[in-house]
Amino acid sequence: MVFKRLLGSLGVGGPTVDTVLDPGAALPGASLSGQVHLRGGDADFEIEHLTLELLARVEAEHEDGESEGTVVFERFTVGGGFRLAAGEERTVPFGVALPWETPVTELYGQPLGIVLGVRTELAVAGAKDKGDLDQFAVRPLPVQEAILEAFGQLGFGFRSADLEYGRIGGTGQQLPFYQELELTPSPQYAHAVNEIEVTFLATPGGMEVVLEADKRGGFLSAGHDALTRFTVSHDGVEHQDWNALVDGWMRQLVEHRASYGSPSAYGHAYGHGDGRHGHDGDHHHGGHQDGHRSGPGMGTVVAAGAAGLAVGVVGGMVAAEVVDEVGDFFEGDEDDAGEAGEED
Repeated sequence: MVFKRLLGSLGVGGPTVDTVLDPGAALPGASLSGQVHLRGGDADFEIEHLTLELLARVEAEHEDGESEGTVVFERFTVGGGFRLAAGEERTVPFGVALPWETPVTELYGQPLGIVLGVRTELAVAGAKDKGDLDQFAVRPLPVQEAILEAFGQLGFGFRSADLEYGRIGGTGQQLPFYQELELTPSPQYAHAVNEIEVTFLATPGGMEVVLEADKRGGFLSAGHDALTRFTVSHDGVEHQDWNALVDGWMRQLVEHRASYGSPSAYGHAYGHGDGRHGHDGDHHHGGHQDGHRSGPGMGTVVAAGAAGLAVGVVGGMVAAEVVDEVGDFFEGDEDDAGEAGEED
């Protein structure tokens, strides 16, 4: 990348900034690293602070419908308190810890349509400039990948992914938005549900898995939503029978039972299987018993969807959406990051 941005608030001749992220996708809760390259302007400047903002493109529901916007969900000060001489080039390395709830943007290298960015803010002589903006990728935690793979093994298909502004009541959610992974039902459950929405709320000690089913209506009953929550551990992922566990979750979700089988060492249900957990405001969250892997997993399904191929019950194509969203995010929305992302 080149030093493409002048600090507009300082006028021509001010310092320029360019942030370069280390290659590869990051993990939720792990480090996002890179370097901020500074080049001095026509005079010496005191660099008061150098701050990175994490931004996400989110959807918000309101009375007039639905809209999209950019939300700042974390800030890190990575440098400052030094003089940048005229024409001087300086590099400030950084490594910042991503929030555990940071959304997943890709699965097995295939983009999911989620757009995250890092914006660099430079404060000089009392003036601030929000300059360089770079996209970054996040891959799933091992437990997240295992759960999604199990859904794929059980015959569920990937439809789409989005970020919804708001909170899921009764959970430990920390960020002002949450990610929904929308899946088409497997043939076994297609008669009962139209769609499954999966939300991961990770913490250092484990993860909440929120499942919501858009249920089909019967002859005498209208369709409605059912929601259940489960907890899993980051430990022992390779020893868990995820196919059986996820299938048990689905049975509980569909059959309205308070529990399914006996709680395992790595996952258990809490609350009622047919309970309704509200979202703050008017926002709505929108098998193989032996554990052997057979047939296409979720990685295959996502790859097929991104390539635009109709495989199994894949319901949507991702590639075109990704291009459109990235273009919108990095061309026109650099100044509309809501303050709501910093406080809630």
